[in-house]
Amino acid sequence: MKLLVTGADGQLGHDVLAVAAARGVRAQGADIRELDITDGPAAADFIGQSRPDAVIHCAAYTAVERAQGEPERCEAVNVLGSGNIARACAAAGAKMIYISTDYVFNGEARVPYDTGDEPAPLNVYGRTKLLGEHLTAQYCPRSFIVRTSWVFGLHGNNFVKNILSAASQKNEIDVVCDQTGSPTYTADLAGLLIDMAFTEKYGLYHATNEGLCSWADFAQEILCLAGLKTRVNRIPSSRYPSKVPRPVYSALSKRSLDAAGFSRLPPWQDALERFMALL
Repeated sequence: MKLLVTGADGQLGHDVLAVAAARGVRAQGADIRELDITDGPAAADFIGQSRPDAVIHCAAYTAVERAQGEPERCEAVNVLGSGNIARACAAAGAKMIYISTDYVFNGEARVPYDTGDEPAPLNVYGRTKLLGEHLTAQYCPRSFIVRTSWVFGLHGNNFVKNILSAASQKNEIDVVCDQTGSPTYTADLAGLLIDMAFTEKYGLYHATNEGLCSWADFAQEILCLAGLKTRVNRIPSSRYPSKVPRPVYSALSKRSLDAAGFSRLPPWQDALERFMALL
């Protein structure tokens, strides 16, 4: 098995390569310097020459706030770019694993979203990721589409690091308390993606660490593990300075993993403790 990982310099791509190396799985990383996914012929040439058995497509435009102001750029990466990777994988006879998001849903549900539930994204980022799902399935039948949420990892910026940084400068911080989801440790998710690559159980999956919380709950656990006394002011999302609509409830059902025989990821609290031990 040989893997090609796009977005190798991102949080998830970095950990996919690290987990692959730890398991003795051959893996090649590519980021924008080596592979411009918005260039179709270049993507086809790169994947054709790399000859991977599977491509784990982590490259994406993930700046949710900025995407609202530059939708064309977001579409170029998440839609056109993903379509290019899917076409190239199909031509090269490679499997493809596409990473999607809980933001494909509008958050109006009150039970965890299943893979059969109808998507209804609220913002540009969610809409482009959903379109990327469609192109992946259309162009590369041997594909896995994996929706995840609230990712954090050692490589790059994330909510955990932002909370720790804010807490080092302030006695109290404001954190949204009325949005519910599941934090996901990229090292845990990376292992699952590699497991998938060794199978032919193609289809749509939801994968996060187990358990639900609000952003405020998440922040409180971070501060507790860090031994910090910074106060968390629980505020409604209506008071948060953002003009981008987000789902207030984005829990994802893992029944798809169960049905395919894949192991669920550990509880998010366990994942967070392991992550923070490495900081």
